[in-house]
Amino acid sequence: MLIKKPDDIKASEITDKELYLSRRDFMRTTTQSLGALAAGIAAPGLLLTNSDAEAATATKLSGLRKSSFSTNDPLTPYKDVTSYNNFYEFSTDKYTPAQLAGTLNPRPWTITVEGEVKHKKTFDIDALLKLSPLEERIYRLRCVEGWSMVIPWVGFSLSELIKQVEPNGNAKFVEFISLQDPKQMPGQRSSVLDWPYVEGLRMDEAMNPLTILAVGLYGEVLPNQNGAPVRLVTPWKYGFKNAKSIVKIRFSSTPSVSSWMKANPNEYGFFANVNPTVDHPRWSQAKERRIGEFLKRETLMFNGYGEQVAQLYNGMDLRKFF
Repeated sequence: MLIKKPDDIKASEITDKELYLSRRDFMRTTTQSLGALAAGIAAPGLLLTNSDAEAATATKLSGLRKSSFSTNDPLTPYKDVTSYNNFYEFSTDKYTPAQLAGTLNPRPWTITVEGEVKHKKTFDIDALLKLSPLEERIYRLRCVEGWSMVIPWVGFSLSELIKQVEPNGNAKFVEFISLQDPKQMPGQRSSVLDWPYVEGLRMDEAMNPLTILAVGLYGEVLPNQNGAPVRLVTPWKYGFKNAKSIVKIRFSSTPSVSSWMKANPNEYGFFANVNPTVDHPRWSQAKERRIGEFLKRETLMFNGYGEQVAQLYNGMDLRKFF
């Protein structure tokens, strides 16, 4: 039998399949339930996860205002949002980041802004939080693997940061670079991706009012496994587009080659817009499974945000520019 070591595994081989995902959810829940029943009465803390502990000690964010951009969809439970995460810097498994992310230290933290701007700056995370009043924005999150969530993010429009640095006439694209530190992020010891994680947006996408820098969720400081202390959220794009634990933002005249484009350019394009009419090479994107629901639902064009963003792509062949 051939056993592959982590460094031998191609990025294209790692994405979970729908059947495996459903089976794993079922088996995990069943195993926990049977364990509690076998014990008669579960001991205190027996089934406590890291996300449970975080919920008990999380820092509340005060003075939040509700955003008019929010969806009315029912929220995904906090426990699911914080225990089922794509975060390859910790693990390619979706349950493991919540168990390993305690090694990440989100304070002190700075974000450097450079490139084609008039004012190159380095923002301390706490100073960054004062750029604009924080809002709670309930956004859908659709992942390319076929699952989705509805999350009450806390953050502010990326445009507020962009105004501070004043991009010049050459700034056509914005690149986001995540932390690279294998001591804090043990998944980076694997070559599954070319670290650090890099993503990018076109300038008009970055300036769209839907695009936010998130610093929290459910009214609390962002948990480590969800991308602390600051991450990108672009709700009309697939989840991998939303860079986590950002340390650098760079403005340029040319588009960046993102981490997933570099790993597998035939499967992951620059735009990454949610488009149910364009299949992933290995599965359909027409339907999705909302975490917490049994039945699948139809995937919405632009994840349901077409009214706000469709005009950004007028005249573009969205099958070619995927």
